[in-house]
Amino acid sequence: MMALNRYRLAAQAKKGKKSAIVASDLLGQTDRLLGTILLGNNLVNTAVTTLVTALAISIFGNNDTVLLIATAAVAFAIIVFCEITPKVIGANYPDKIALPASYVLRVLMKVMRPAEWFVNLFVGWLLKLMRVNPKAGDESKLTNEELRSVVLESGHFMPQKHRSIVLNLFDLENITVDDVMTPRSKLEALDINDPPEKIIEQLTTCYHNKIPVYEGEINKIIGILHVRKVLSLMQREEFTNEDIKELLTDPYFVPSETPVFTQLQYFQENKQRVGVVVDEYGDVLGLLTLEDIIEEIVGEFTTTSPGGDKSEMTWDETGVIQVEGSTALRDLNRRIGTDFAVDGPKTINGLILETLRELPEGPASIRLGQFAVEIVQMDERTVKTIRIHRLGPVRDLSDNLDNRSSGN
Repeated sequence: MMALNRYRLAAQAKKGKKSAIVASDLLGQTDRLLGTILLGNNLVNTAVTTLVTALAISIFGNNDTVLLIATAAVAFAIIVFCEITPKVIGANYPDKIALPASYVLRVLMKVMRPAEWFVNLFVGWLLKLMRVNPKAGDESKLTNEELRSVVLESGHFMPQKHRSIVLNLFDLENITVDDVMTPRSKLEALDINDPPEKIIEQLTTCYHNKIPVYEGEINKIIGILHVRKVLSLMQREEFTNEDIKELLTDPYFVPSETPVFTQLQYFQENKQRVGVVVDEYGDVLGLLTLEDIIEEIVGEFTTTSPGGDKSEMTWDETGVIQVEGSTALRDLNRRIGTDFAVDGPKTINGLILETLRELPEGPASIRLGQFAVEIVQMDERTVKTIRIHRLGPVRDLSDNLDNRSSGN
């Protein structure tokens, strides 16, 4: 009864299976159920011992040798045939045994209720003497980590893709908008002060359907432009920047470090799809879209962006890979099996600068765990291109599901 899978039992009970309903009812009265089982078990064991001893004395006489052999034989039989063997079988086949047995146990609980009440009088007195309150314990609730373990151990009962999606949902509580946004350095934005010719050129080559519009400098975002709305303006011989301003929707700002799951709820409540991530000083850090969050749940889509196709990120035959400095550490951990810490800097460039504590003046190499990171190209104040050398075994990408709890 205790080995029954509670989730499977609840599902069977909801489907109307009679034995599952009975078993669920019994497990809802665990104290009475255990009392009945233990009373019956001990009564039978005591009765068998007494009966065998009495038979041995009547047949072989009353002497110490007979009593010793009878006691040893009964103890051996009870341990093998009444304790270990049936309990091992019951633990391995709980559904086949516990569900039919639940009908018998229900009857026994009613029959043995007076004896159970009498015994519980003494049990309650002892517990009170020991200052133990059996009802004071907290209700058994599964934590997020325990739920994660249930999903991981689901094995072939749940397809791997489904498990990955469920685990990604758990991760939404642990990551922030800074982890999934498009950073400022890769942000595709439009300066409303540019001449119309330059604006048209930028709009015809942009990768996104919605882009932020700023005035003068990126921190002064005045709205979000739906590119399709500009098509009608482009049919005119002339249009002004004021015409574009009229097409803008108010910008929706998202505070930095907002949990992704919380932000998903905010998007839903405010009927928004695009948010500008800002820090405590109001400076723009990046752009977050609803699609970015969805990709964190179901995986990346096939659409390409100015950053290129990340799916091509693979080790070569010598154990070397070259990536951009702006590549997110979470992407590296997921795609090539690295194990860089993600609770600090978000990109490999940030991790290098934090480790060196200064801007490198030229090519340099550092060791980060099982990897040697070589700076190939600098771009003013950032590391533009990096080459990673594999020095030791790399975490198998098939184990990514099992490493979700570490945030990698």
